[in-house]
Amino acid sequence: MPLLYLSAAHKSSGKTTLTLGLCRALANRGMRVQPFKKGPDYIDPIWHGLAARQPSYNLDFHMMRQQEIEALYARHAAAADVCLVEGNKGLYDGMDVEGSNSNAALAKLLGAPVILVLDTIGMTRGIAPLILGYQAFDPAVNIAGIILNKVGGPRHEGKLREVIARYTDVPVLGVVYKNERMAIAERHLGLVPGNEAAEADARIEAIASIVETQVDLDRLLEIAGSAPDAVAQRRINATPNGLRIAYAQDRAFGFYYQEDLDSLRDAGVELIPLNTLEDSRLPNVDGLILGGGFPEMFIEALAANAGLRHDIARQVEAGLPVYAECGGLMYLARSLRWNARQGEMVGIVPGDVVMGERPVGRGYAELEETDAQLWPAQRRSIPAHEFHYSHLENLPSGLNYAYRVLRGHGLDGQRDGYVHRNLVASYCHRRGSGERGWIAPFLEKVRNRSKTSSPLAA
Repeated sequence: MPLLYLSAAHKSSGKTTLTLGLCRALANRGMRVQPFKKGPDYIDPIWHGLAARQPSYNLDFHMMRQQEIEALYARHAAAADVCLVEGNKGLYDGMDVEGSNSNAALAKLLGAPVILVLDTIGMTRGIAPLILGYQAFDPAVNIAGIILNKVGGPRHEGKLREVIARYTDVPVLGVVYKNERMAIAERHLGLVPGNEAAEADARIEAIASIVETQVDLDRLLEIAGSAPDAVAQRRINATPNGLRIAYAQDRAFGFYYQEDLDSLRDAGVELIPLNTLEDSRLPNVDGLILGGGFPEMFIEALAANAGLRHDIARQVEAGLPVYAECGGLMYLARSLRWNARQGEMVGIVPGDVVMGERPVGRGYAELEETDAQLWPAQRRSIPAHEFHYSHLENLPSGLNYAYRVLRGHGLDGQRDGYVHRNLVASYCHRRGSGERGWIAPFLEKVRNRSKTSSPLAA
């Protein structure tokens, strides 16, 4: 299966921008491009999906077992003409000194040729020992080529090419000059809301036009063809089960793993998009999912939609199963404040959210279920991750929490997952799919309630 792994020597080398350009340039050739993202990031896969016109999937050693990574990759690679995996951080960076969860480890697991994206600002002759060191550090990693990024101009390019040709055997597959058109304001367009989709697409096309002229696409495809074939498991067609679950999908919310949305649909669930900024009531559903996002950017609009806020509160109190993470937790609180801006939120979580200037929780986390969980606790550790600048104030004592925090911060450094009736709301993000995921027990709760009561009318 044609496959490339885009990595770098360090973060902020331009991997994401080049990945977007390659996805769109190859898609413009009529190819079915399947993107993947190493790690738990939500924003890059959203951009991947726009660029490739095909949903992107996360591959992560912390959140997934090795066989789950292989199965998910194979399932979606089988239908593609070419697969592109974008790494995170540097090629050999990881959580432990052995590099067991590094980009190099994932590239070896998938048998992927690695294309090293090198930020060349301030570099000339020093690029040779960098390349040689990356080759020698782990000879089992197939560094099949390099793309020189942020090159200062023709003279700079000439020096770099001469040095690389003299001291290394790694082919230069592209030279991308410094260009402001290659920059993306991540926070501004992270969610790619509907009224900015045209701007985002135009930005991707501009990047693709640069990449197409400055990167050897044919040579990249030749290298991609050297990757081993992936053996995909047969997909079982979903049988509708009558369950309808709403999920927040708008400018304020939209952080979901594509794998999880697939898993819900594969379970027979009908997913109903909910616009928290415009919809005045919940639709007639059996459950509600509130993913992460940037609710702090839309405090006034969320507060102004009092009809929806009151309806969600009413249905939570009536027992509607609700799963919320990070931004969803913030929305369910009494209020949300960011500097001088403040607004009322749903009010089910008995605390007030305050945005800060620095991250409160950041990185991988590990949770353990408590007896207060909505489903029977299995006393197992649950991999998770978090990235939030906000915290909750004025929480009363004696609340029920779904998790003990073994690693990370969660709500207060010790607990996460506020539990109320059939609601779980946490700062930590979990993978929904798989044996340690939240989807299976959540759907069981939804099924059990739907058997004993009909959804509240909208």
